[in-house]
Amino acid sequence: MGFLKLLTTKRGRSLFLPAHGRGAALPSEMRNLLRNRAGIWDLPELEDLGSPLDSQGAIARSQEEAAEAAGVLRAWYGVNGATGLLQAALLGICKPGQVVLMPRNIHCSLINACVLGNLNPILFDLPYKTDRGHYIPPDYDWLENLLDELDRLSIDCSIIVLVHPTYQGYANNLEPLIELLHKRNFLVLVDEAHGAHFASNVDSKLPSSALKAGADLVVHSLHKSALGLVQTAVLWLQGNQVDPYLIERSMRLLMTTSPSSLLLASCESSLREWRTDSGKQKLKSRLDEARFLFEDLKNAGVPLIKSQDPLRLIFHTSKIGINGLEADSWFISKGLIAELPEPGCLTFCLGFASQKGLLDLLKRRWTEFLDTQSSSLGLNPFPIPPYPLVSVLSMNCSSAFQRQSEEVLISNAIGKVSAEFICPYPPGIPLVLPGEYLDDIKIEWLLRQRQLWLKHIDKKIRVVSI
Repeated sequence: MGFLKLLTTKRGRSLFLPAHGRGAALPSEMRNLLRNRAGIWDLPELEDLGSPLDSQGAIARSQEEAAEAAGVLRAWYGVNGATGLLQAALLGICKPGQVVLMPRNIHCSLINACVLGNLNPILFDLPYKTDRGHYIPPDYDWLENLLDELDRLSIDCSIIVLVHPTYQGYANNLEPLIELLHKRNFLVLVDEAHGAHFASNVDSKLPSSALKAGADLVVHSLHKSALGLVQTAVLWLQGNQVDPYLIERSMRLLMTTSPSSLLLASCESSLREWRTDSGKQKLKSRLDEARFLFEDLKNAGVPLIKSQDPLRLIFHTSKIGINGLEADSWFISKGLIAELPEPGCLTFCLGFASQKGLLDLLKRRWTEFLDTQSSSLGLNPFPIPPYPLVSVLSMNCSSAFQRQSEEVLISNAIGKVSAEFICPYPPGIPLVLPGEYLDDIKIEWLLRQRQLWLKHIDKKIRVVSI
């Protein structure tokens, strides 16, 4: 079947991203636009339209309105997803060779930015749930210990990236953490790709957005956690610690000179939707619906993990001895396509479309799935990643990426330096980075990860040639 035909193929329930549910929850403005003559919206940067980096034109005015509504200084639309805006933000606030503090659950796109900008990422460890194989966010004490460790190691760092929430929806109260970081003179960039709805202010039970918590720069993916089309995102800037010119200069390096008018229109409509009473009510209804679904499934005996985002439905498959990637294959065959299969879990994204009838369907499919399994014994605890609280790469990641390399079996890579990522996607969190030293403990852990991730990790790795 050709690619174009595949786009319109029925795929069962839309429990994967983008969050508009294959169009079911798109804002009415976008629906009306797409009902026009095909392609009429496909325009270049005409003078009256402009682009995200122009000071005049309709797009500039739209961004100004979005920033004013959010109570921040600046907003920029993006058409290369959260990836492009995260990279532009990081490159805008860093100089070549500068140290950047990042958590171990950082998305690979930001390590790619370090490669592009010749930056030096310092990775910090996070609390880890061995029953499911998930990182969770650090609390205040964890962060304070981290900063003390940086001082002990004499690491001079003034820029930090945080992830809030995680792919699975884990989040905490960022406000005291960001207050502590600002007291220590850190600039704070937050990857809030999965938490645009936290900024909607429609539900007091949701975690507060990084915007409200005072982060200097925040990136939202509008297709992951709002009503935008794939590739839409927004970058927010607040406070006076970052020069907007530096951000725009970096955006020019990474953004196409011909951004899609359709995607830019989707940025505007998805942000504007939650400024309307009807849009807010729809979002609140979806959140309430998701909480009801979780509680009913939990009461029915389905092993679920609760995170701070009710729109994430996390099936804890390892609790009953099943690898989430194997469970995913079975559910796909039954028309239930999850967003995130992992060794310990299978995460469905409920999105913003109504999920009428999903409760009974999930109950029925789960019972059928259990009937295909011979054991209900839980899997062994997942091995804790062998990282210290603070990890310094043995080689600059940009140098390792560009150096001559050779391919070896992972089992033969002890004592070598990685020239590439090992990074199952999704979730896109690197297990190994370019420039990371591979000792025997790390290699043993990687070989165990290969078994857990089934066919998602190759048996070989490229290492820097001596």
